[in-house]
Amino acid sequence: MTGAIVGDIVGSVYEWNNIKTKEFPLFRQDCFFTDDTVMTCAVAEAIMRGGERGDFINAMKVYGRMYPDAGYGGRFGTWLFSNSTEPYNSFGNGSAMRVSPCAWVMNCGFLARTGMWPVNGQNLARLSAEVTHNHPEGIKGALAVADAIFLCRYYFGGCSGDDKNPISNDHDECKRRIKAHIEQQYGYDLSRALDEIRPTYRFNETCQDTVPQAIVAFLDSTGFEDAIRNAISLGGDSDTLAAITGGMAEAAYGIPKHISDKALSYLDDTLIDVVDRWQKFIRK
Repeated sequence: MTGAIVGDIVGSVYEWNNIKTKEFPLFRQDCFFTDDTVMTCAVAEAIMRGGERGDFINAMKVYGRMYPDAGYGGRFGTWLFSNSTEPYNSFGNGSAMRVSPCAWVMNCGFLARTGMWPVNGQNLARLSAEVTHNHPEGIKGALAVADAIFLCRYYFGGCSGDDKNPISNDHDECKRRIKAHIEQQYGYDLSRALDEIRPTYRFNETCQDTVPQAIVAFLDSTGFEDAIRNAISLGGDSDTLAAITGGMAEAAYGIPKHISDKALSYLDDTLIDVVDRWQKFIRK
């Protein structure tokens, strides 16, 4: 979850001022948190409160209304400030940028012991999407990102199910397996390298044209900071791209303390409280 927040804050100043380079100051004085952070915190809050459909709706509306100027998309903003609790068939990338907490309640040990996919977090990921983004592409984007984050935890964390031949130190093999799963399960094309995507990539707010690019930004990375820089260097919806990539990069590499501390310094007490409670929640 913190990885998504870092990506959002670093990318906040480039969303409408795209850059096509990895050379930029990681944090600027004018960086800020956006709807990506607010809704990621709302999803975490919903899970901590039980993870039912009503919990997601309530948390999104409560936190969204607390931060009315966070930069919501038009249709989501209309839903947020209405009395409606019905989804509106969106395939926007909002479902993917907020999903990262769901991947942290999937049980790595369960998959290692049984070889069966832990569905608890995946069900939460689906529900977190479909309360608003119930178009198949909106749901698919959220599920793909949750799977990628979970598999980063699983492979990079040394929980591959084969104690004699762990692959956690072989980052290329970890990424190969993650890439294969996402391509086979969700049909995204992850074959293009970042340098191929960057020159022609333009602003896009759909899952189908944000999620694959964000995953490639992670796959082409060498560490947490490099992953964030990769995502932002694509241009496009920079804060959301970096939020999605940041969720994967956190699970794979961890976050250097000086980076997480700096990012969290941009949050207010209400959002810091969610982050703190979430960290305690997932350590139970």
